[in-house]
Amino acid sequence: MTISWEDFLARVVERGEYRGEAEADHAARVVLALLGEHLVGSERTELAEALPGTYASLLRDAEPASEPLSAERFVQGVVGWIDGATTATAQWDIGAVLSTVADLVPEELIDRVVEQLPEGYDLLFGHPTPA
Repeated sequence: MTISWEDFLARVVERGEYRGEAEADHAARVVLALLGEHLVGSERTELAEALPGTYASLLRDAEPASEPLSAERFVQGVVGWIDGATTATAQWDIGAVLSTVADLVPEELIDRVVEQLPEGYDLLFGHPTPA
């Protein structure tokens, strides 16, 4: 079952302690579009199916990147797309969005998503891989 746009956004607002929906919506759009560029196959499709309309489309329809971004470069990519963002605020935005996504899908799907991404994305999703 897919969560409604309002419920998803309310969770991101709460988790990210945003001042309003517009700020949370912008962070969600940036993070999910960038993530979509780096996921392929059934994992991308399954993750998108758990998200409401616009967010699902951003994830599913993103053009594939020519090379994978390290977790650090992913954070810097978000910095580049959010006005006034710093590395710390981008990490906060990413954490608010991706941990909300991780709460909506089975843990095994998050594990498969993290497996196809470079090292460090487990922390961005709030699901550190055991050493």
